[in-house]
Amino acid sequence: MTAPDAPTPAAPIDVPATPSATEAPPPAATPSLSPAECAERLRALFPALFSGPAKPIKLRIQADIQARAPGVFTKAALSAFLRRYTGGTGYLIALTRAPQRLDLDGQPAGEISAEHRQAAADELVRRRAVHESRRQAEEDQRRERWQLLRAFETTTLTKDNFCALKGMTPEALDAALAQARQEAEDRARERPPQAPLGGRPDARPGRPGPGARPDARHGSRDGRPSDARGPRERSPRPPRPAR
Repeated sequence: MTAPDAPTPAAPIDVPATPSATEAPPPAATPSLSPAECAERLRALFPALFSGPAKPIKLRIQADIQARAPGVFTKAALSAFLRRYTGGTGYLIALTRAPQRLDLDGQPAGEISAEHRQAAADELVRRRAVHESRRQAEEDQRRERWQLLRAFETTTLTKDNFCALKGMTPEALDAALAQARQEAEDRARERPPQAPLGGRPDARPGRPGPGARPDARHGSRDGRPSDARGPRERSPRPPRPAR
């Protein structure tokens, strides 16, 4: 007789391992903050340095922040904030004026080198030149649009012929004219109202208001024009005695 077949052992069942009570859970990842969120968090943690106007910060201050506030900022988020913060115009101005750098508690933490101070001053000069060049270009464009509006309102050409003369499409012309009219309205609203002559709403040129001294070229104290009274009358001289 053949021996009966031995029973086939059952396949093992995978059971997930349960963590032991002594095993610590993995640390939660630090959320990445935007530069604006970093700024708000830094102002709350270190108000002596990051509140109010920009102040020159201590060199390699990122390590100090990570040591004082571990796990709050990622390296990438903090680096992005510091690049934006130290590149701001307000920070560059402070770098040219302040005598020393400051730490997280607002205490002096080293003098500003002449090289860093000069680099900040050069960058400010460059930015002013760029700003002035952009402002001048915008002013020139506004003047050209105003001249285009005046030319279009006084021309006898048709719109198509006017566009051909100026080398513009009708769509570009309409956009430029609309912008010129809007800019003219904005200037009119910003211009302060002129006070009426003589302090009276009904005052007219050549007519003095109350309290104004008369001008001998235009009139006399009684309000009549000086040339309306005729030639000046002379008193008769007494007759000379006979000799």
